[in-house]
Amino acid sequence: MADPTTDPRSSGDPHGTDVPRVLCDLGALSAAAESAGADGADEGAAAPAGALWRLTEPGRQLDANLVRLPPDARVEAHTEGDLDVLLAVVAGGGTLGGAPDPQPLAPGSLVWLPHGAARSLAAGAAGLSYLTVHRRRPGMKIGRRTDT
Repeated sequence: MADPTTDPRSSGDPHGTDVPRVLCDLGALSAAAESAGADGADEGAAAPAGALWRLTEPGRQLDANLVRLPPDARVEAHTEGDLDVLLAVVAGGGTLGGAPDPQPLAPGSLVWLPHGAARSLAAGAAGLSYLTVHRRRPGMKIGRRTDT
């Protein structure tokens, strides 16, 4: 089990209180994922893809994810109808689609993805690691329909 006081992937509060604190080191997580397949320990192993970290604090108003796309992978064009999303490139590079012209992405790029706008992502040869932040969606509730 990860130690929340030392593990950079952890977002747990060892003291059980809501206090400002550092949750993780995005650069270290991204670098570890990129080097996972290149360390020679497992010939042919690929670096992890998908969510490398998620914000999990109870009572939060935001959701955040560190996501890694492997080299030349894509997130196909889609539209988020309800949420604006802020995307910050942490490592690698790629291209943002959805604007009149494709826009290059590099570490440090900060992107606003407005709700209702089509968008796509394409990772470059080094892959693409990015942090997304948006308002938390309310959880689903089980109950009786009131429109009968």
